[in-house]
Amino acid sequence: MKIYNTLSRRKEEFSPQGDEVRMYVCGVTPYDEAHIGHAMSYINFDVIRRYLIVRGYRVKYVQNITDIDDKIINRAAAKGVSTAELAARYERSFTDDMTAMNIAAPDETPHATGEIDTIIEMIQGLVDEGYAYAAKGSVYFRVHKVAGYGKLSNRSPDSLLAGARVQTSDEKEEPGDFVLWKASKPGEPSWPSPWGPGRPGWHIECSAMSLKYLGQTIDIHGGGQDLIFPHHENEIAQSESFTGKKPFVKYWLHNGLLRLGEEKMSKSLGNLITIKEALGRYSADAIRLFVLGSHYRHPLTYSEEALEAAEKAAERLRQAVSLKGGETAFDWEQQIQRYRQAFTKAMDDDFNAPRALAAVFNLARVINRQVRQGMDAGPAVSTLKELAGVLGLMLEEPPEGPLDDEKMAMIQRRNELRAAKKWLEADEMRARLAEAGIILEDTSSGTSWKYRH
Repeated sequence: MKIYNTLSRRKEEFSPQGDEVRMYVCGVTPYDEAHIGHAMSYINFDVIRRYLIVRGYRVKYVQNITDIDDKIINRAAAKGVSTAELAARYERSFTDDMTAMNIAAPDETPHATGEIDTIIEMIQGLVDEGYAYAAKGSVYFRVHKVAGYGKLSNRSPDSLLAGARVQTSDEKEEPGDFVLWKASKPGEPSWPSPWGPGRPGWHIECSAMSLKYLGQTIDIHGGGQDLIFPHHENEIAQSESFTGKKPFVKYWLHNGLLRLGEEKMSKSLGNLITIKEALGRYSADAIRLFVLGSHYRHPLTYSEEALEAAEKAAERLRQAVSLKGGETAFDWEQQIQRYRQAFTKAMDDDFNAPRALAAVFNLARVINRQVRQGMDAGPAVSTLKELAGVLGLMLEEPPEGPLDDEKMAMIQRRNELRAAKKWLEADEMRARLAEAGIILEDTSSGTSWKYRH
Protein backbone atom coordinates (compact mmCIF):
# COMPACT_ATOMS: atom_id res chain seq x y z
CA MET A 1 0.00 0.00 0.00
CA LYS A 2 1.49 3.32 -1.11
CA ILE A 3 0.39 6.87 -0.41
CA TYR A 4 1.63 10.20 -1.73
CA ASN A 5 3.48 12.28 0.88
CA THR A 6 3.40 16.03 0.23
CA LEU A 7 6.60 16.41 2.25
CA SER A 8 8.69 14.04 0.10
CA ARG A 9 6.67 14.74 -3.08
CA ARG A 10 6.50 11.05 -3.93
CA LYS A 11 4.54 7.90 -3.17
CA GLU A 12 5.82 6.01 -0.16
CA GLU A 13 5.15 2.59 1.29
CA PHE A 14 2.62 3.06 4.07
CA SER A 15 4.16 2.01 7.37
CA PRO A 16 2.39 3.48 10.41
CA GLN A 17 3.92 3.44 13.87
CA GLY A 18 1.66 0.61 15.02
CA ASP A 19 -1.64 -1.14 14.43
CA GLU A 20 -3.47 2.08 15.30
CA VAL A 21 -3.16 4.78 12.65
CA ARG A 22 -3.06 8.23 14.25
CA MET A 23 -4.83 10.59 11.87
CA TYR A 24 -5.46 14.33 12.21
CA VAL A 25 -7.50 16.37 9.72
CA CYS A 26 -7.98 20.13 10.02
CA GLY A 27 -11.57 21.01 10.83
CA VAL A 28 -13.77 24.01 10.15
CA THR A 29 -14.07 27.53 11.50
CA PRO A 30 -17.84 27.67 12.09
CA TYR A 31 -18.90 31.18 11.17
CA ASP A 32 -21.15 30.30 8.20
CA GLU A 33 -22.76 27.33 6.46
CA ALA A 34 -20.37 24.67 5.17
CA HIS A 35 -20.06 24.49 1.39
CA ILE A 36 -19.39 21.58 -0.93
CA GLY A 37 -15.69 22.43 -0.97
CA HIS A 38 -15.76 21.29 2.66
CA ALA A 39 -17.75 18.23 1.62
CA MET A 40 -15.09 17.39 -0.97
CA SER A 41 -12.31 17.41 1.62
CA TYR A 42 -14.15 15.47 4.32
CA ILE A 43 -15.57 12.90 1.87
CA ASN A 44 -12.03 12.13 0.71
CA PHE A 45 -10.63 11.74 4.22
CA ASP A 46 -13.70 9.75 5.26
CA VAL A 47 -12.97 7.28 2.46
CA ILE A 48 -9.28 7.11 3.42
CA ARG A 49 -10.25 6.37 7.01
CA ARG A 50 -12.82 3.74 5.95
CA TYR A 51 -10.30 1.99 3.73
CA LEU A 52 -7.60 1.90 6.41
CA ILE A 53 -10.09 0.15 8.68
CA VAL A 54 -10.93 -2.35 5.92
CA ARG A 55 -7.18 -3.01 5.59
CA GLY A 56 -7.12 -4.09 9.22
CA TYR A 57 -5.90 -0.95 10.98
CA ARG A 58 -7.46 0.67 13.99
CA VAL A 59 -7.75 4.38 13.25
CA LYS A 60 -7.87 7.18 15.78
CA TYR A 61 -9.25 10.14 13.85
CA VAL A 62 -9.10 13.65 15.31
CA GLN A 63 -10.68 16.70 13.68
CA ASN A 64 -10.63 20.06 15.43
CA ILE A 65 -13.09 22.94 15.58
CA THR A 66 -11.63 26.46 15.48
CA ASP A 67 -14.40 28.10 17.50
CA ILE A 68 -12.69 31.44 18.10
CA ASP A 69 -11.26 33.45 15.22
CA ASP A 70 -11.40 36.93 13.65
CA LYS A 71 -14.11 35.79 11.24
CA ILE A 72 -16.26 34.44 14.06
CA ILE A 73 -15.79 37.64 16.06
CA ASN A 74 -16.73 39.85 13.10
CA ARG A 75 -19.74 37.75 12.06
CA ALA A 76 -21.05 37.53 15.63
CA ALA A 77 -20.80 41.31 15.99
CA ALA A 78 -22.68 41.79 12.71
CA LYS A 79 -25.47 39.44 13.85
CA GLY A 80 -25.61 40.82 17.38
CA VAL A 81 -24.92 37.48 19.08
CA SER A 82 -22.06 36.11 21.15
CA THR A 83 -19.15 34.35 19.47
CA ALA A 84 -19.98 31.19 21.44
CA GLU A 85 -23.59 31.21 20.22
CA LEU A 86 -22.60 31.81 16.61
CA ALA A 87 -19.89 29.12 16.59
CA ALA A 88 -22.14 26.57 18.30
CA ARG A 89 -24.96 27.21 15.82
CA TYR A 90 -22.79 26.73 12.74
CA GLU A 91 -20.97 23.78 14.26
CA ARG A 92 -24.34 22.04 14.77
CA SER A 93 -25.22 22.83 11.17
CA PHE A 94 -21.86 21.43 9.99
CA THR A 95 -22.38 18.27 12.02
CA ASP A 96 -25.83 17.85 10.47
CA ASP A 97 -24.28 18.23 7.02
CA MET A 98 -21.65 15.59 7.76
CA THR A 99 -24.33 13.19 9.01
CA ALA A 100 -26.43 13.78 5.91
CA MET A 101 -23.37 13.08 3.75
CA ASN A 102 -22.69 9.81 5.62
CA ILE A 103 -19.31 11.10 6.81
CA ALA A 104 -18.37 9.24 9.98
CA ALA A 105 -17.90 11.36 13.09
CA PRO A 106 -14.32 11.86 14.37
CA ASP A 107 -13.16 9.92 17.40
CA GLU A 108 -12.25 13.25 19.01
CA THR A 109 -13.46 16.75 18.16
CA PRO A 110 -11.43 19.15 20.31
CA HIS A 111 -12.37 22.82 20.32
CA ALA A 112 -9.87 25.67 20.49
CA THR A 113 -11.72 27.28 23.39
CA GLY A 114 -11.66 23.99 25.30
CA GLU A 115 -7.90 23.54 24.93
CA ILE A 116 -6.61 26.93 26.13
CA ASP A 117 -4.52 25.44 28.95
CA THR A 118 -2.83 22.99 26.56
CA ILE A 119 -2.17 25.77 24.06
CA ILE A 120 -0.71 28.09 26.70
CA GLU A 121 1.53 25.29 27.98
CA MET A 122 2.90 24.73 24.48
CA ILE A 123 3.47 28.43 23.85
CA GLN A 124 5.26 28.77 27.19
CA GLY A 125 7.51 25.87 26.25
CA LEU A 126 8.43 27.57 22.98
CA VAL A 127 9.17 30.83 24.82
CA ASP A 128 11.35 28.99 27.37
CA GLU A 129 13.41 27.41 24.57
CA GLY A 130 13.86 30.70 22.72
CA TYR A 131 11.64 29.80 19.76
CA ALA A 132 9.05 32.41 20.68
CA TYR A 133 8.94 35.85 22.30
CA ALA A 134 6.34 38.07 23.92
CA ALA A 135 5.60 41.57 22.67
CA LYS A 136 2.85 43.88 23.91
CA GLY A 137 0.68 41.05 25.17
CA SER A 138 1.09 38.86 22.08
CA VAL A 139 3.54 36.03 21.46
CA TYR A 140 5.31 35.38 18.14
CA PHE A 141 7.28 32.43 16.76
CA ARG A 142 10.86 33.05 15.53
CA VAL A 143 10.84 31.51 12.05
CA HIS A 144 14.58 32.06 11.47
CA LYS A 145 15.44 29.70 14.35
CA VAL A 146 14.03 26.69 12.49
CA ALA A 147 16.40 25.02 10.04
CA GLY A 148 14.49 23.70 7.06
CA TYR A 149 11.50 26.00 7.42
CA GLY A 150 9.64 25.78 4.10
CA LYS A 151 10.32 22.07 3.54
CA LEU A 152 6.65 21.17 3.19
CA SER A 153 5.88 23.85 0.62
CA ASN A 154 9.32 23.28 -0.96
CA ARG A 155 10.33 26.92 -0.82
CA SER A 156 12.93 28.92 1.08
CA PRO A 157 11.86 31.22 3.93
CA ASP A 158 12.77 34.26 1.79
CA SER A 159 10.60 33.12 -1.13
CA LEU A 160 7.76 32.26 1.23
CA LEU A 161 7.94 35.74 2.69
CA ALA A 162 8.03 37.36 -0.75
CA GLY A 163 4.97 35.46 -1.91
CA ALA A 164 2.88 35.79 1.25
CA ARG A 165 0.71 38.54 2.59
CA VAL A 166 2.65 39.17 5.79
CA GLN A 167 1.04 41.40 8.37
CA THR A 168 3.54 44.09 9.28
CA SER A 169 3.83 44.97 12.94
CA ASP A 170 6.28 46.86 15.03
CA GLU A 171 5.82 44.13 17.62
CA LYS A 172 7.58 41.52 15.47
CA GLU A 173 11.32 40.97 15.40
CA GLU A 174 11.05 39.91 11.75
CA PRO A 175 8.16 40.26 9.28
CA GLY A 176 7.86 36.49 8.75
CA ASP A 177 7.34 35.66 12.44
CA PHE A 178 3.83 34.36 13.07
CA VAL A 179 1.53 34.83 16.04
CA LEU A 180 1.00 32.16 18.69
CA TRP A 181 -1.03 34.26 21.14
CA LYS A 182 -3.00 37.37 20.20
CA ALA A 183 -3.48 40.15 22.74
CA SER A 184 -7.18 40.90 23.03
CA LYS A 185 -8.78 44.06 21.73
CA PRO A 186 -11.53 45.85 23.69
CA GLY A 187 -14.78 43.89 23.59
CA GLU A 188 -13.22 40.69 22.21
CA PRO A 189 -13.43 37.32 23.97
CA SER A 190 -10.22 36.61 25.87
CA TRP A 191 -8.57 34.20 28.27
CA PRO A 192 -5.92 34.93 30.91
CA SER A 193 -2.33 33.99 30.11
CA PRO A 194 1.21 34.72 31.36
CA TRP A 195 1.38 37.45 28.67
CA GLY A 196 -1.95 39.05 29.40
CA PRO A 197 -5.54 38.46 28.24
CA GLY A 198 -5.85 37.18 24.70
CA ARG A 199 -6.64 34.18 22.52
CA PRO A 200 -4.68 31.58 20.59
CA GLY A 201 -3.37 32.09 17.09
CA TRP A 202 -4.63 29.79 14.36
CA HIS A 203 -1.60 27.57 13.82
CA ILE A 204 -0.84 26.69 17.44
CA GLU A 205 -4.30 25.20 17.98
CA CYS A 206 -3.75 22.21 15.70
CA SER A 207 -0.27 21.52 17.05
CA ALA A 208 -1.51 21.52 20.63
CA MET A 209 -4.53 19.35 19.87
CA SER A 210 -2.66 16.76 17.80
CA LEU A 211 0.01 16.56 20.50
CA LYS A 212 -2.57 16.07 23.26
CA TYR A 213 -4.79 13.54 21.49
CA LEU A 214 -2.36 11.69 19.19
CA GLY A 215 1.15 12.10 20.62
CA GLN A 216 4.41 13.63 19.45
CA THR A 217 4.44 11.92 16.04
CA ILE A 218 1.28 11.22 14.09
CA ASP A 219 0.90 8.99 11.06
CA ILE A 220 -1.35 11.05 8.77
CA HIS A 221 -2.12 14.74 8.75
CA GLY A 222 -4.69 15.84 6.20
CA GLY A 223 -6.22 19.00 4.84
CA GLY A 224 -6.74 21.04 1.71
CA GLN A 225 -3.83 22.10 -0.49
CA ASP A 226 -4.51 25.70 0.52
CA LEU A 227 -3.32 24.81 4.05
CA ILE A 228 0.19 23.72 3.03
CA PHE A 229 1.43 27.26 3.60
CA PRO A 230 1.30 28.85 6.03
CA HIS A 231 -0.80 26.64 8.29
CA HIS A 232 0.86 23.24 7.96
CA GLU A 233 4.33 24.69 7.45
CA ASN A 234 3.95 26.53 10.74
CA GLU A 235 2.55 23.46 12.47
CA ILE A 236 5.72 21.56 11.61
CA ALA A 237 7.97 24.38 12.84
CA GLN A 238 6.30 24.86 16.20
CA SER A 239 5.57 21.16 16.88
CA GLU A 240 9.09 19.90 16.16
CA SER A 241 10.59 22.84 18.04
CA PHE A 242 8.43 22.13 21.10
CA THR A 243 8.92 18.35 21.27
CA GLY A 244 12.43 18.14 19.81
CA LYS A 245 11.19 15.10 17.90
CA LYS A 246 11.10 14.65 14.12
CA PRO A 247 9.04 14.05 12.16
CA PHE A 248 5.93 15.67 13.55
CA VAL A 249 3.98 13.88 10.79
CA LYS A 250 5.01 10.78 8.82
CA TYR A 251 2.63 11.31 5.88
CA TRP A 252 1.16 14.63 4.79
CA LEU A 253 -1.96 14.20 2.62
CA HIS A 254 -3.57 17.17 0.86
CA ASN A 255 -6.72 17.14 -1.20
CA GLY A 256 -7.20 19.26 -4.31
CA LEU A 257 -9.55 22.22 -4.21
CA LEU A 258 -13.04 22.59 -5.58
CA ARG A 259 -13.45 25.32 -8.15
CA LEU A 260 -16.46 27.20 -9.41
CA GLY A 261 -15.42 28.42 -12.83
CA GLU A 262 -11.85 29.74 -12.61
CA GLU A 263 -11.77 30.40 -8.85
CA LYS A 264 -11.48 28.29 -5.72
CA MET A 265 -14.82 27.94 -3.96
CA SER A 266 -14.55 29.74 -0.63
CA LYS A 267 -16.54 31.72 1.90
CA SER A 268 -14.27 34.75 1.54
CA LEU A 269 -14.89 34.94 -2.21
CA GLY A 270 -18.62 34.47 -1.74
CA ASN A 271 -18.85 32.00 -4.62
CA LEU A 272 -19.95 28.98 -2.65
CA ILE A 273 -22.74 26.45 -2.86
CA THR A 274 -23.64 25.18 0.58
CA ILE A 275 -23.91 21.50 1.37
CA LYS A 276 -27.59 22.02 2.21
CA GLU A 277 -28.21 23.65 -1.16
CA ALA A 278 -26.47 20.78 -2.93
CA LEU A 279 -28.43 18.20 -0.94
CA GLY A 280 -31.61 19.98 -1.94
CA ARG A 281 -30.84 19.15 -5.57
CA TYR A 282 -28.87 15.90 -5.41
CA SER A 283 -28.53 12.83 -3.23
CA ALA A 284 -25.62 12.38 -0.86
CA ASP A 285 -24.53 9.43 -3.01
CA ALA A 286 -24.48 11.60 -6.13
CA ILE A 287 -22.32 14.21 -4.41
CA ARG A 288 -19.95 11.44 -3.27
CA LEU A 289 -19.72 10.00 -6.75
CA PHE A 290 -19.02 13.46 -8.16
CA VAL A 291 -16.18 13.96 -5.64
CA LEU A 292 -14.73 10.45 -5.88
CA GLY A 293 -14.76 10.54 -9.66
CA SER A 294 -11.59 12.62 -9.39
CA HIS A 295 -8.45 11.58 -7.50
CA TYR A 296 -8.33 13.24 -4.09
CA ARG A 297 -5.13 15.17 -4.93
CA HIS A 298 -6.58 16.66 -8.11
CA PRO A 299 -8.67 19.85 -8.39
CA LEU A 300 -12.34 19.46 -9.19
CA THR A 301 -14.66 21.88 -11.00
CA TYR A 302 -18.27 22.13 -9.88
CA SER A 303 -20.90 21.82 -12.58
CA GLU A 304 -24.58 20.97 -12.58
CA GLU A 305 -24.02 18.66 -15.56
CA ALA A 306 -21.42 16.62 -13.68
CA LEU A 307 -23.69 16.26 -10.66
CA GLU A 308 -26.67 15.29 -12.79
CA ALA A 309 -24.53 12.58 -14.38
CA ALA A 310 -23.45 11.46 -10.90
CA GLU A 311 -27.10 11.23 -9.85
CA LYS A 312 -27.85 8.95 -12.78
CA ALA A 313 -24.81 6.84 -11.89
CA ALA A 314 -26.01 6.59 -8.29
CA GLU A 315 -29.39 5.40 -9.51
CA ARG A 316 -27.73 2.67 -11.61
CA LEU A 317 -25.97 1.40 -8.50
CA ARG A 318 -29.20 1.55 -6.45
CA GLN A 319 -30.93 -0.54 -9.08
CA ALA A 320 -28.07 -3.06 -9.14
CA VAL A 321 -28.08 -3.63 -5.37
CA SER A 322 -31.86 -4.12 -5.44
CA LEU A 323 -31.63 -7.02 -7.93
CA LYS A 324 -32.17 -10.58 -6.75
CA GLY A 325 -32.19 -12.39 -10.04
CA GLY A 326 -33.66 -15.69 -11.03
CA GLU A 327 -33.40 -19.19 -9.65
CA THR A 328 -30.55 -20.37 -11.89
CA ALA A 329 -27.32 -20.69 -9.94
CA PHE A 330 -24.24 -18.86 -11.20
CA ASP A 331 -20.65 -19.34 -10.04
CA TRP A 332 -19.82 -15.80 -8.90
CA GLU A 333 -16.54 -16.57 -7.15
CA GLN A 334 -14.25 -15.69 -10.05
CA GLN A 335 -16.12 -12.49 -10.91
CA ILE A 336 -16.26 -11.36 -7.29
CA GLN A 337 -12.53 -11.95 -6.80
CA ARG A 338 -11.71 -10.15 -10.03
CA TYR A 339 -13.49 -6.94 -9.08
CA ARG A 340 -12.55 -7.11 -5.42
CA GLN A 341 -8.87 -7.35 -6.41
CA ALA A 342 -9.25 -4.47 -8.87
CA PHE A 343 -10.85 -2.38 -6.10
CA THR A 344 -8.09 -3.19 -3.61
CA LYS A 345 -5.32 -2.56 -6.12
CA ALA A 346 -6.77 0.86 -6.89
CA MET A 347 -7.18 1.88 -3.26
CA ASP A 348 -3.72 0.56 -2.35
CA ASP A 349 -2.32 2.97 -4.95
CA ASP A 350 -2.71 6.25 -3.03
CA PHE A 351 -6.45 5.75 -2.47
CA ASN A 352 -7.31 5.91 -6.18
CA ALA A 353 -11.08 6.19 -5.80
CA PRO A 354 -11.83 6.75 -9.52
CA ARG A 355 -10.30 3.37 -10.38
CA ALA A 356 -12.00 1.75 -7.41
CA LEU A 357 -15.32 3.15 -8.61
CA ALA A 358 -14.65 1.68 -12.04
CA ALA A 359 -14.42 -1.76 -10.42
CA VAL A 360 -17.71 -1.14 -8.61
CA PHE A 361 -19.54 -0.11 -11.77
CA ASN A 362 -18.05 -2.98 -13.76
CA LEU A 363 -19.36 -5.42 -11.17
CA ALA A 364 -22.78 -3.73 -11.33
CA ARG A 365 -22.83 -4.21 -15.10
CA VAL A 366 -22.02 -7.92 -14.75
CA ILE A 367 -24.80 -8.29 -12.19
CA ASN A 368 -27.31 -6.64 -14.53
CA ARG A 369 -26.25 -8.85 -17.43
CA GLN A 370 -26.50 -12.08 -15.45
CA VAL A 371 -29.85 -11.16 -13.90
CA ARG A 372 -31.27 -10.49 -17.36
CA GLN A 373 -30.29 -14.07 -18.18
CA GLY A 374 -32.18 -15.37 -15.13
CA MET A 375 -29.14 -15.93 -12.88
CA ASP A 376 -29.17 -15.54 -9.09
CA ALA A 377 -27.25 -12.37 -8.14
CA GLY A 378 -27.14 -12.77 -4.35
CA PRO A 379 -23.39 -13.12 -3.64
CA ALA A 380 -22.40 -10.45 -6.15
CA VAL A 381 -24.95 -7.97 -4.82
CA SER A 382 -23.58 -8.46 -1.31
CA THR A 383 -20.06 -7.72 -2.59
CA LEU A 384 -21.29 -4.68 -4.49
CA LYS A 385 -22.88 -3.29 -1.32
CA GLU A 386 -19.71 -4.00 0.64
CA LEU A 387 -17.38 -2.22 -1.82
CA ALA A 388 -19.76 0.70 -2.22
CA GLY A 389 -19.89 0.97 1.57
CA VAL A 390 -16.10 1.30 1.75
CA LEU A 391 -16.55 4.44 -0.38
CA GLY A 392 -19.32 5.65 1.92
CA LEU A 393 -22.15 5.13 -0.57
CA MET A 394 -25.53 4.38 1.04
CA LEU A 395 -27.49 3.45 -2.11
CA GLU A 396 -30.85 3.90 -0.37
CA GLU A 397 -34.08 4.86 -2.08
CA PRO A 398 -35.55 8.18 -0.89
CA PRO A 399 -38.80 8.09 1.10
CA GLU A 400 -42.12 9.10 -0.42
CA GLY A 401 -45.48 10.37 0.81
CA PRO A 402 -46.68 13.26 3.00
CA LEU A 403 -44.86 14.55 6.08
CA ASP A 404 -46.05 13.59 9.52
CA ASP A 405 -47.60 16.16 11.87
CA GLU A 406 -44.35 16.69 13.80
CA LYS A 407 -42.38 17.66 10.68
CA MET A 408 -45.15 19.96 9.46
CA ALA A 409 -45.20 21.64 12.88
CA MET A 410 -41.44 22.18 12.65
CA ILE A 411 -41.83 23.89 9.27
CA GLN A 412 -44.59 26.10 10.68
CA ARG A 413 -42.44 26.98 13.69
CA ARG A 414 -39.55 27.93 11.42
CA ASN A 415 -41.83 30.23 9.41
CA GLU A 416 -42.85 31.93 12.67
CA LEU A 417 -39.20 32.38 13.68
CA ARG A 418 -38.37 33.89 10.30
CA ALA A 419 -41.29 36.29 10.58
CA ALA A 420 -39.96 37.36 14.00
CA LYS A 421 -36.47 37.82 12.45
CA LYS A 422 -35.02 35.19 14.79
CA TRP A 423 -32.65 34.00 12.10
CA LEU A 424 -30.36 31.78 14.17
CA GLU A 425 -33.30 29.87 15.66
CA ALA A 426 -34.87 29.55 12.21
CA ASP A 427 -31.60 28.22 10.79
CA GLU A 428 -31.42 25.74 13.66
CA MET A 429 -34.88 24.41 12.78
CA ARG A 430 -33.92 24.16 9.10
CA ALA A 431 -30.82 22.15 10.07
CA ARG A 432 -32.92 19.74 12.17
CA LEU A 433 -35.25 19.17 9.23
CA ALA A 434 -32.30 18.63 6.90
CA GLU A 435 -30.93 16.02 9.30
CA ALA A 436 -34.31 14.28 9.07
CA GLY A 437 -34.04 14.29 5.26
CA ILE A 438 -36.38 17.24 4.63
CA ILE A 439 -35.08 20.02 2.37
CA LEU A 440 -36.75 23.45 2.51
CA GLU A 441 -36.85 25.93 -0.34
CA ASP A 442 -37.73 29.56 0.43
CA THR A 443 -39.25 31.54 -2.43
CA SER A 444 -41.17 34.80 -2.80
CA SER A 445 -44.41 32.83 -2.62
CA GLY A 446 -43.51 30.98 0.57
CA THR A 447 -41.63 27.90 1.78
CA SER A 448 -41.88 24.51 0.12
CA TRP A 449 -40.34 21.19 1.14
CA LYS A 450 -39.17 17.99 -0.48
CA TYR A 451 -37.42 14.81 0.56
CA ARG A 452 -33.68 14.66 0.04
CA HIS A 453 -32.91 12.40 -2.91
